[in-house]
Amino acid sequence: MKVLNKDYIEQMTGYRPFTTFWEDLSIAERFGIRAINSTYRQVYNSWRKDYKYWTEFVMTLSWKSSYYYKTNTALSKLYSNLYYKASDYARDNFKGEELEYYYRVTD
Repeated sequence: MKVLNKDYIEQMTGYRPFTTFWEDLSIAERFGIRAINSTYRQVYNSWRKDYKYWTEFVMTLSWKSSYYYKTNTALSKLYSNLYYKASDYARDNFKGEELEYYYRVTD
């Protein structure tokens, strides 16, 4: 399992993750694309209305896509597609302070 080093992410991005989304997706990877899609649906159903959690999930999908960019193009593309889907949801559904938070944190 690819463990996310939260100190490293914070050094690189200025943002310190507070969820287990990276780890959750890493576990799903061991079971294939269907499991990754299932994890996406579970996160969507549980966290899409919590703008802070959803924002971190969007960033995690982006990190995962970048992580696999050179080593596994299929996973990189899957995560990229999920990233755009999740990002579109945020832009279409968050309003006011929630949308401002999303843009500030993901910028």
